Amino acid sequence: MRLHHLISLANLDRDCISRLLDRAEHMRVDSHHGTRRLDLLTGRTVLNLFFEPSTRTRTSFELAALRLGANVVNFDIARSSTNKGETLLDTLHTLEAMHLDAIVVRHRETGTPEFMVRHAMSGVSIVNAGDGNHAHPTQGLLDALTIRQHHPDLATLKVTICGDILHSRVARSDIHALTTLGVRELRLCGPQSLLPAPTEVPGCILVEDFDAAIENVDVVIMLRLQKERMAATLLPDEAAYFEHFGLDTRRLSRAAPGCLVMHPGPINRGIEIAPEVADGAQSRILEQVGNGVFVRMAVLAEVLGR
Repeated sequence: MRLHHLISLANLDRDCISRLLDRAEHMRVDSHHGTRRLDLLTGRTVLNLFFEPSTRTRTSFELAALRLGANVVNFDIARSSTNKGETLLDTLHTLEAMHLDAIVVRHRETGTPEFMVRHAMSGVSIVNAGDGNHAHPTQGLLDALTIRQHHPDLATLKVTICGDILHSRVARSDIHALTTLGVRELRLCGPQSLLPAPTEVPGCILVEDFDAAIENVDVVIMLRLQKERMAATLLPDEAAYFEHFGLDTRRLSRAAPGCLVMHPGPINRGIEIAPEVADGAQSRILEQVGNGVFVRMAVLAEVLGR
């Protein structure tokens, strides 16, 4: 059965995730790599409701909807009645009264998309574009798609995710996607204070030594420090952080030949990744950005498919 909402990847099985990835690949081909509009959602209206700043996610959701033929409304939080004290619930019902088909929501508070699903009074579809440190499902999908394009058999791969795992919604969605798709080995690396408890990430290997964590891996996914979600006591010194957990050419040489370098952005150059690595031949960062449009096309087509 098709999805009506997309809140998290945690409850999606392998067949469902693979179907979404396959659909994204078909979208790429059918749209001639985004140069041809697919009128699958003509007459539908998608609203982007972003309570947090965004470059990649918001733009790619807008492009995805437009390339599917939908009408797009970008909700301006700064000029909305939320600044006058309007509650999220009242905002939701007000928007529903205007007969929207889908709301793409990003919010600093964990659980906001799920809250909207529970309280929506219409048949509007809710798509999570990132909530607190909980989930960022379309990022997890596009990361899995990028890896699969280079390594179709994920069961043979060793993958390391390095950085602020504890506060990263991207890490959580990547972990759900990659473990569900059967990746051979998934290592999580970072300072002890920024790693989750082992019970929170079953099946993953927790490593504090980045040199050991990157040894012979096929994919390394770097994460930025989530300073806006961290207590001041957890903030590491940036120079020391790069020394111990930054990806430079020396560390990358310890990985398997041709190791894919990935990062969800925005990049803090010289803190979690060296510029020469971010822009190097093994970097797939801009491929991730491009894949984001097709993954979000697939998700919107899925939840709004007639």
